[in-house]
Amino acid sequence: MLRALIYLLPLALTIFAFIDCLNTPEDEAKHLPKIAWVFIILLFWIVGPIVWLAAGKKRAGGGAPSEWHRGHRTNWVAPDDNPDFLKSLKDDGKRDETLLKDWEADLRRREEEIKRREGNAGPEDSAPPATS
Repeated sequence: MLRALIYLLPLALTIFAFIDCLNTPEDEAKHLPKIAWVFIILLFWIVGPIVWLAAGKKRAGGGAPSEWHRGHRTNWVAPDDNPDFLKSLKDDGKRDETLLKDWEADLRRREEEIKRREGNAGPEDSAPPATS
């Protein structure tokens, strides 16, 4: 069992580092291009993944949670304190209100059109079709 761990642990570390490297954006890879890191991880079976995890990627420091904002990482702001989010809610509400008014106007127009058709229909139009 211990012999299996000697091979499985470095293999798991290599697979983890390889997938982490592939999922990392190119601009977050430090010191070398990402393709070079892939080769280092795969060629240097134990040392490569450790070097990648230690020095190959820009890592977010511990601290406040953060979010991406216009290409930069900024401190996370709760939605009820975020002016951009509140403005987007207001804009969405105005857009939805306008859309609802348009739908209501279209519905009124269609109802009036149906009433006009029913009012203009003569007795011959309202009689059921003859069957043979």
